[in-house]
Amino acid sequence: MTGNFDLSVYLVTDRVLSGVRGVIDVVEMAIAGGATMIQYRDPEAKTRTLVEEARAILAVTRPAGVPFIVNDRIDVALAVGADGVHVGQSDMRVADVRRLIGPKPILGLSITSEADLDASDFGGVDYLGVGPVFATSTKPDAAPPINVGGLEAIVARTKIPIVAIGGLHAGNAADAITAGAAGVAIVSAICAAPDPLAATRELVGIVSGARKGKAP
Repeated sequence: MTGNFDLSVYLVTDRVLSGVRGVIDVVEMAIAGGATMIQYRDPEAKTRTLVEEARAILAVTRPAGVPFIVNDRIDVALAVGADGVHVGQSDMRVADVRRLIGPKPILGLSITSEADLDASDFGGVDYLGVGPVFATSTKPDAAPPINVGGLEAIVARTKIPIVAIGGLHAGNAADAITAGAAGVAIVSAICAAPDPLAATRELVGIVSGARKGKAP
């Protein structure tokens, strides 16, 4: 496993919200604004499209030194040589994912409640995506929001780094960091922003400021 990654401002792509700009342009602007990780998520696209677009995103992220994660599709991640993969509770077991991708790529796992901490196998997991913290419309089948209190409870029970996800934006990102998250995963607040670069830059500043506020 690798610990060489920064969860601070973690962009999760969305084709629809990116609009006419397209996913690649949004990724480029987010990286220019300081995004620290990029996750490619497109549950509707066909495999060939996923591979072609993932390869195009990797051509942007790798020169910038920003880790590129593929959501769910281990085959796509392996085909393009992505830096890691992120899976959910109903996807392939993390032990099987780790066997397939090998020891070096980053492996993330979604956690939607404290109950998942008891039911999940964390062997080989590098970070947890915890949420939805707040209500979100970007994932129709999302679990109920756990709110900041739920995030704090999960943080208190594990030493695995956590990126908070779900309904996060400039107005509440600091709350997630104060609750103990290592970073915030952002979808609409960057993908649908009039200026994704400026939106990302603002979030980077908020996360940094919240960390300083936590310092003793």
